[in-house]
Amino acid sequence: MTRPAASPPEVVVRVSGFVKRYKQHRAVDRLDLTVQRGEIYGLIGPDGAGKSSVMKAIAGVLRYEEGSAEVFGTLVDSERAAERVKPRIGFLPQGLGLNLYPELSVEENIDFFARLRLVPEPELRKRKSRLLAITRLDRFRGRLMKQLSGGMKQKLGLICTLIHEPELAILDEPTTGVDPVSRRDFWAILAEWQADKGMTALVSTAYMDEAARFHRLSFLSHGRVLASGTPAAVQSLVPGLVVTFESSPQLEAVARLKHRYAQVESLGPLLHVFTPEREPEAAVAGIRHALENLPLEHVRTDEPELEDVVVALLLKEREEQPGVSAGSDHSARPAGRQQLDGLAVEAKELIRDFGSFRAVDRVSFDMKQGEIFGLLGANGAGKTTVIKMLTGIVPPTAGEGRVAGADMRTAGGAIKERIGYMSQAFSLYLDLTVIENIRLFAGIYGLARREAQQRMEWIVEMAGLTGYENDRTGRLPMGVRQRLALGCALVHSPRVLFLDEPTSGVDPIGRRRFWELLSRLAREEGVAILITTHYLSEAEHCDRLALMYAGRIVAEGTPAHLKRQVERDIGQLMEIVADKPGLALGHVVAAGFAGAALFGTKIHVLSRDPGRDEGRLRDVLARSGIAVEAVRTRMLSLEDVFVSRVMALEQAAQKEVSA
Repeated sequence: MTRPAASPPEVVVRVSGFVKRYKQHRAVDRLDLTVQRGEIYGLIGPDGAGKSSVMKAIAGVLRYEEGSAEVFGTLVDSERAAERVKPRIGFLPQGLGLNLYPELSVEENIDFFARLRLVPEPELRKRKSRLLAITRLDRFRGRLMKQLSGGMKQKLGLICTLIHEPELAILDEPTTGVDPVSRRDFWAILAEWQADKGMTALVSTAYMDEAARFHRLSFLSHGRVLASGTPAAVQSLVPGLVVTFESSPQLEAVARLKHRYAQVESLGPLLHVFTPEREPEAAVAGIRHALENLPLEHVRTDEPELEDVVVALLLKEREEQPGVSAGSDHSARPAGRQQLDGLAVEAKELIRDFGSFRAVDRVSFDMKQGEIFGLLGANGAGKTTVIKMLTGIVPPTAGEGRVAGADMRTAGGAIKERIGYMSQAFSLYLDLTVIENIRLFAGIYGLARREAQQRMEWIVEMAGLTGYENDRTGRLPMGVRQRLALGCALVHSPRVLFLDEPTSGVDPIGRRRFWELLSRLAREEGVAILITTHYLSEAEHCDRLALMYAGRIVAEGTPAHLKRQVERDIGQLMEIVADKPGLALGHVVAAGFAGAALFGTKIHVLSRDPGRDEGRLRDVLARSGIAVEAVRTRMLSLEDVFVSRVMALEQAAQKEVSA
């Protein structure tokens, strides 16, 4: 008996030959895209790639010039056509809480959107209770939207987008500016809604570590698709291996490796090299040859991550564009090397109260000159308040600290002369040219004309700004603007550099070049760098990390130390590849793996005994009629470390409240 042929998957979104122009600029160039019912489809790429334009057109809120966009079989080419499909769509625009009302509470916002969408009252109560529980916002029903943290605003925005149970959710960079725990909550909601309700989702992100969660994806650059397919299919486009190891002196090793390899990164004490060889022995031999007489220690080989492949595709694209440089290694020599000995920052028992609320609670840590130190924490953990105290902007309620040798309580002016600060907004004057911005900052810091000229020449070379000197800053690519902001923060040769979420929205090549600059500043010039970031793949670059929760430091150490510590506490990470991942997840959770989560088409679980648990998982899923293709152990990521720590602390805090 022959099995009937499977019916082709239903297409929910079909975009063909799509073109969107803004005046003379072609933002999207002949894009083709299909999204099938029940899948989570990703649009990945840097700012300016065209992601938002495509999503707005599909949602029916943006006109386009050429091609077509069909949603549920309806050609969305007019306001009338858009109105026909909007009841079946949920659209979350880019930006924290932009679809919400600041003066309404959490519950009032949800009720407003539910009534707007004509959700029956019994259904509203049931859905609202479920969504508030899964986002952990149920304790904040009465809090005004404007008083929420960034992550809480984004989760509330998602609830309001999903409250009418749309068939298609269009979510534009929903996790930008959101802490890792809230990001994990967001993906849990999306996976559950897709598995239980059969919802289709089109999601954009600039961050490659999220891309593995998509069923299929398209990678956009300059309005064109560079690659599309499943994450595994995109990864297979550029074969090779990633080799991670230690070598010293690190900067000399990087310089030698770059003569042979296009992708060389330093991650704290480790080096991370993407090699074209497929066999581990050949890959390691090639690196050993490139290093010549330098040591090669603690070697590990892995399959490349999606970001490695995306960077390779971007480099190839830039090589093929006439007149566009793929970027070079700017090895500007140090200008005013700092002393490498001694402490750059000392914080002792810092406390900061705002009325009855304690934002920072007895925080102590120190940083050496030449060290890159990461301050991590969820939205509202107290990171920004710590930085404001150390930079003299906010006085501490109690405690003491020294920054670049100056007492933070009494030497505000001296501290400001010895530190550099780069905010997330970059703090540049967009109407000025590159050179004019550097001159302005040199003047603000009181540099004499000759010294200002020397620093300007050093900044242009160090930050790779040659050729951009007379360009207006507002017209620079995001990565170039970011390097200019870093240069302006360094114009007065500070001993300590504070960086607040510095790489948000920058493409992978731009982010890697930025971290190359930071590594060289720390290693060659002895600048101490304190950085905050929500994207924990970047935190791997730090020499040491401190994790903040509820105003306190709850964990501190090197990235490797923190991973080993959590692995001892909660076990190893196991990845399950099954033919029905959504259904399989429910059975895995029911079998006692409460922390299991869906990552695209794979399931991640934590296990103290992987050998025993693999057999148990295979047996549970086989009895449920689910085929298991593979079960393998993977290294814990810093996001796993962060989430497990914060979740444990949240659970302990809830037990204290209920006791």
